[in-house]
Amino acid sequence: MSAATIDLHDETEAESVIRWRLAELTRAGYDWCASMHLAARRDIDLHRAADLLARGCPVDTAMRILV
Repeated sequence: MSAATIDLHDETEAESVIRWRLAELTRAGYDWCASMHLAARRDIDLHRAADLLARGCPVDTAMRILV
């Protein structure tokens, strides 16, 4: 078993959710820093965040709306 496999097995559910949210937000168009900030905030709706960018909202404006 590799170290990477062990790390995944030790990951908590909350960490797994944050990692998934981070990937989804990055895929939606947020840079890594913004994605990490939003991913860690469970009170921010992931679908709303992605939808803002899909509708043409700039990242900085979306961040002001969401945070």
